[in-house]
Amino acid sequence: MAVLKWLSICLTLFCQGTAASKHCRWTQFRLRKLNDVSIGLLSDMGGLFPLMCAEENVEQMFPEDLYKNTEGEDVSVVALEAMRYVEQLYNNSLTSVTWNKTNLNMFQNVIYRQVQNLELCVVGGVWESSGDGWSVTLKTYFNKLNTVLKEKEHSACAWEIVRKEIRENLVQFKKFIDSRVKL
Repeated sequence: MAVLKWLSICLTLFCQGTAASKHCRWTQFRLRKLNDVSIGLLSDMGGLFPLMCAEENVEQMFPEDLYKNTEGEDVSVVALEAMRYVEQLYNNSLTSVTWNKTNLNMFQNVIYRQVQNLELCVVGGVWESSGDGWSVTLKTYFNKLNTVLKEKEHSACAWEIVRKEIRENLVQFKKFIDSRVKL
C-alpha cells in the first residue's frame, strides 16, 4: 500500500513537471515574437513623439542596466513581473490618448496573453522574484511612470511619455530575451 502511494506521488510530480516544462517552452519560442509585436504596436499606435509634448518630456527614466542585473533569475519570472507591471499600467484611464484604438487594443491583448502564458510557466502562481535589486528597481521604475500619469492627470502628453518609456523598456527586454533564450 505504501509503495502504491509513493508511486502515485511520484507520478503526480512527474506530470506537473512535464506540464510546467511544456509551457515554459512557450517562453523560448513565443515570448520574443510577442515582444517584437508589442514594440511595433507601441510605435504604430501613436507615431513619433508629438512636438506639443516636447516641453513636458522628461529624461529617460528606464534604468539601462535593469535586465542585466537579473543573473540567476528564471526568464519566465523576470518576464512575468515586467509584463504584469505593463498590463497594470495600461489598465489606467486612457481617455485622453489620441492613439490608434485598434493598435492600442491589440497591444493590450498581446500583453494580456503574455501574462497568461507566463503564469502557466511559473508553476503554482509563485511569481515573486527573489527580491533582488532588479525587482525593486523595476517596481520603482513603474511607480515613477504611475507618478507621471497622476501628476499630469493622465493627459495625452503624460501617456506619450509613458508610451516612449515602455517602448524603451521592451527594447531593453528584447536584448535580455536574446541574451538568455537560445533557439
